[in-house]
Amino acid sequence: MPILNRAAELQDEITGWRRLLHQNPELNYDVFKTAEFVSGKLKEFGCDEVVPGIGRTGVVGVIRGNLGAGAAIGLRADMDALPIVEASGKPYASNTPGKMHACGHDGHTAMLLGAAKYLAETRNFAGSVAVIFQPAEEGGAGGLAMVQDGMMDRFGIRQVYGMHNMPTLPIGQFAIRPGAIMAATAEFTITVKGKGGHAAMPHVGVDPIVVGSQIVGALQTIAARTTDPIDSVVVSVTKFNGGSAYNIIPETVELAGTVRTLRKEVAAKARERIHEICAGIGAAMGATVTVAYDANYPVTFNHAEETAFAIGVAEEIAGKGQVHPEMQPLMGGEDFSYMLEARPGAFIFIGNGDTANLHHPAYDFNDEAIAHGVSYWVRLAETALAA
Repeated sequence: MPILNRAAELQDEITGWRRLLHQNPELNYDVFKTAEFVSGKLKEFGCDEVVPGIGRTGVVGVIRGNLGAGAAIGLRADMDALPIVEASGKPYASNTPGKMHACGHDGHTAMLLGAAKYLAETRNFAGSVAVIFQPAEEGGAGGLAMVQDGMMDRFGIRQVYGMHNMPTLPIGQFAIRPGAIMAATAEFTITVKGKGGHAAMPHVGVDPIVVGSQIVGALQTIAARTTDPIDSVVVSVTKFNGGSAYNIIPETVELAGTVRTLRKEVAAKARERIHEICAGIGAAMGATVTVAYDANYPVTFNHAEETAFAIGVAEEIAGKGQVHPEMQPLMGGEDFSYMLEARPGAFIFIGNGDTANLHHPAYDFNDEAIAHGVSYWVRLAETALAA
C-alpha cells in the first residue's frame, strides 16, 4: 500500500511542528522546551499516559488499542540537536546561535508525533504502543539512561523500533540490514610528555610533537596491519594540540580521536594496540605517554526476525524495489543500540533525498519524508499488534 491518506492530510501540520522544533534546538539532556512541547502534544492527542522525566528528560506516551489486550511495542525518536552554527539559509533556521538540528532529530520527533496523533485517533490494534522521545543521543547516551530508568519493564515493551533519516537515499525509500548496522564507538586522549626547550637545540630535549607524530602514523597500522581486511575498523586522530611559540619545543602535547568497530573482538584488539603503540613509541623516544580510553556506544545490532518484519512493513509503504534490505553498515554510532540490547527490534533508515549530509552546517531535514515516515510507524504498530 502507498502512504496513508491521513498521513498525507497531516503533512502540513507535522511540517509546522518540525520547523518550530528546528528553530528552537536544545542540546544533550537540556531538552526541556522540546520535551514540554512533546508532552503537550501527546496530551492533546489523548494518549492514555504521558510520562516525562524518563532518563532525566525523556518522554514516553502510551496509546492503548481498541482491539483488546496484548503486548506493547516501543517506537523511538531522538530530540536533541548539535553544537553547530547553522548555515542552511532557511527561513525557519535556528534561533539559537551555535546550536542547530543538523542530524534531523527535529524530523524524527515530528514524524513520531504525527504517528502518535494518528494512532490515538484510530486505535486499530490490540495491546499498546509506547512512543519514546529520547534526549542526549549525540554523545550523552540518553538511550542508556532511559533503559536504566526501567522504561522497558515499566511500560511492558516487548519489541522496540527506531528510524533515522539518510541523505542521498531518495525520498520514499528505506534501507536496513540484519545484524550490525551501525558501529560501536570509543574515544581516546593521548598525552605525550617530553622535555621542552629551545627549538634550536632539539638534541638536549625530547620533542613531544615528533613523538606524537610518530604515534599518529603508527595508529593507522591498526586498520592496515592488525585487523582482518574483512572486518571494519576506523581509528581517527581528530585533535593534536601543543606548542605556544615558533622557537620553543613544548613540554607536552595532547592527541585525541575516535575508534569505530562492528565487532566486540575488533574493538578489544584496537584498544589493546593503541596502548601498546603509545607505550612502545614513548619508550623508544624517551617520552612518557599516557592513554585515557573511553568505550561509548555499543554496536547497533538489528535482530533478524524484527528486521524481516520491518522490511515487510516498509515494502507495504514504499514498494519492494524501494526498500534496500542489505545496506552496507555505517561506521557512525547510535545509542538506540542500548535499547536493542534490552529488547529485540530493528533500526531503519528513511530517505532524506539530495540534501547536505548529517552534521553539516547546511543540513536540513526534508519535509517530503514526513508522510512516508508516519505511514511506516503506523503500519508497523498496527501490524505488530494485530488482533
